[in-house]
Amino acid sequence: EVQLVESGGGLVQPGGSLRLSCGASGFTFSSSAMSWDRQAPGKGLEWIADIYNNGRTDYADSMKGRFTISRDNAKNTVYLQMNSLKPEDTAVYYCRRGLVRGQGTQVTVSS
Repeated sequence: EVQLVESGGGLVQPGGSLRLSCGASGFTFSSSAMSWDRQAPGKGLEWIADIYNNGRTDYADSMKGRFTISRDNAKNTVYLQMNSLKPEDTAVYYCRRGLVRGQGTQVTVSS
């Protein structure tokens, strides 16, 4: 059974940084592409980034420059480094493998 568990969310001031983590199990992590999405209050799901098994990354245009996706295959973990956070980044952040998402972690950007 595929399991994805996000962590690292919380309350951060505008301009701050957070690193989200997603621990994965139940599949061959090193062979899998992984993704991050987010859902802001009252809005639909928004794709952030993908990372492929060869380390190649893709980002939504609006996320380039502030967000960085990475992975550690030895730890079966995918990360999302978020810098220069803005109030509009407030959302529940999900990691995803294919169509399966974790439970999400809340990020709130507020002073």
